[in-house]
Amino acid sequence: MKYIAPILLAAAALTANAQMQRQAQPWQFPTGGSLRDAYRTPSVAPVQLADSPRLDTLLKDGKLVLSIQDAIALALENNLDLELVRYAPRLAETDILRAESGSTLRGIPLAVRDAPAGLGTPSPSPDGTLGGGNTPALNSLIGPGVQTDLSILGSLPLSTGPAVPSLDPVIVGNVRWDHTADPQNSTFLGNIRSLNANTSIADFGLQQGFSTGGFFEFGWNNTRQRVNNPLFTYNPAIASSFGLTFTQPLLRGFGPAVNRRYIRIGQNNRKVADYVFRQQVIATVSGVVRIYWDLASLNEDVRVRREAVVSSEQLLADTRNQVETGTAAPIDLTRAQAELSRRRRDLSVAQSLVRQQETVLKDFLTRSRLDSVLSSAPVTLTDRLAMPAQEPIEPLDDLVQRALKLRPDVAQARIQIVNSEISLQGSKSALRPSVDLVATTSNNGLAGRPNAFALTPSLGSSILPAPGVPGLTGGYGDALSQLFSRDFPDYGVGVQLTIPLRNRTARADVVRDQLTVRQQQIRLQQLEKQVRLEVTNAQIAVEQARQSYEAVQSERILQEQTVAAEQEKLDAGATTSFYVIQYQRDLAAARSAEVSALASYEKAKTALQRSVGTILDDYSVAFDEAVQGVVKHARGERP
Repeated sequence: MKYIAPILLAAAALTANAQMQRQAQPWQFPTGGSLRDAYRTPSVAPVQLADSPRLDTLLKDGKLVLSIQDAIALALENNLDLELVRYAPRLAETDILRAESGSTLRGIPLAVRDAPAGLGTPSPSPDGTLGGGNTPALNSLIGPGVQTDLSILGSLPLSTGPAVPSLDPVIVGNVRWDHTADPQNSTFLGNIRSLNANTSIADFGLQQGFSTGGFFEFGWNNTRQRVNNPLFTYNPAIASSFGLTFTQPLLRGFGPAVNRRYIRIGQNNRKVADYVFRQQVIATVSGVVRIYWDLASLNEDVRVRREAVVSSEQLLADTRNQVETGTAAPIDLTRAQAELSRRRRDLSVAQSLVRQQETVLKDFLTRSRLDSVLSSAPVTLTDRLAMPAQEPIEPLDDLVQRALKLRPDVAQARIQIVNSEISLQGSKSALRPSVDLVATTSNNGLAGRPNAFALTPSLGSSILPAPGVPGLTGGYGDALSQLFSRDFPDYGVGVQLTIPLRNRTARADVVRDQLTVRQQQIRLQQLEKQVRLEVTNAQIAVEQARQSYEAVQSERILQEQTVAAEQEKLDAGATTSFYVIQYQRDLAAARSAEVSALASYEKAKTALQRSVGTILDDYSVAFDEAVQGVVKHARGERP
């Protein structure tokens, strides 16, 4: 008993440790401490497809009233792209649990999805109408945003190298009863037609692997057999034995660095999953901001088109009066009527674009299907487009360094390279010969009753019943006593050696895995260069957008002055309505261009915040609230 007790205590400790690991993840696994909890189906909460209560609070008088912070809060609570990636850290937790048992990893998703493109502000044609080359078609379908895979050559670690032993203890058992009947064709046992045997077997064992690569196996075997063979000394006979076998690799597969590599990769993947989720939060927030400002610019364009209709109606009324008094030709009235129809058409198009953009925004901010109330509710934006009086300028190199430090896509790419280097240790270990130390020890016991079928002396018989051996006659308790007294011990130690003479598979795997790591290093360099390019272009775009706005603002002021002067000339009879109509078109185009330039500035600023990685701080987004999908309140003012 002194040999088996430590083994059973070790098995109990290992089982308790596994239970503690399960208790550390209450969201995924039962928190009970009993052994049967390991065999219960873990409970996973069902998907929540209802919108957050915040949405109802923002519906006021049949309108959806949104500030940009409200829109961000709704997206963090309801956006389905974000909810999808919210499961990635949980999937990584299951991989850690698998690795701690000695199993390989299943990998984690590394894709993020941007917001839909939306409609933006249409560019006017040279004649001032909504018919330019950048005008989206009214019947165009607004599909999902672009999906980006953040993986640098795969989400799974390299799979070569020695197999990791099972780190979870395993109890094995075998209970069996057999009856056999073998016909005899022997003159030696001429009085026996067949040899019959009833055999009962009860075998139990415990197996456990270790992070050193070693493997421990304990077995307890018990057999009871009753036969009609007269040559057996004991019948029924009970045989019992227990033994220990320990195998430890000395070269290939040796050490925690090799056998815990999947655990380390799984723990790193948990960090990667957090970075991927953060990247999705960044993509979602920047998408909300972009769609919000697109809708704001479309609303402003509707206002511009409505003002153009009002001015065209006034021109038509003035021209009609002039025709009636004979100071204008009838053709001027026809031109004024045609211009009014044109501007009403432009207003209708602009209003349609607003409704489409509102649908895009509402769909992005909700989980459930849009019901009739929400679908028909117009969106009222409380934040307005505005150009700040001055723009803080930060040196480009400082922005790039901040981006390389803050951007989650760069951070997770670096961890992926670390994972590949960890996995490469397994490939290198497979190059070594297999040299295993094997140690065994076992105890044996035998007991039974004298064989009642033994042959008695008779004519022609030379087989006599064998006398019982002292100490073996008895039952199962006597066999156990022999085991624990080590009356019949076996033990041995040896070394198993396997040397592949050419080892081409392992050599090829090591070279391939090293080449893969080099490719990932190149991909990381490409990513860092891409970050610099994105930051540079985003900064240039902000500067260009500001300059464009200042230019079109000046143009709009001059066009207003031109229209006012031409209107005075028309009132004095020094010009015709034809020229007034042309100048009014130019003014409408300048006002639309001003709105478009202001929207371009806001979106360029958002792109710069995203490329540097500061957009979450700029809009006061709490990452823990994004993880939970519950925003306590919309924070801060628009940056």
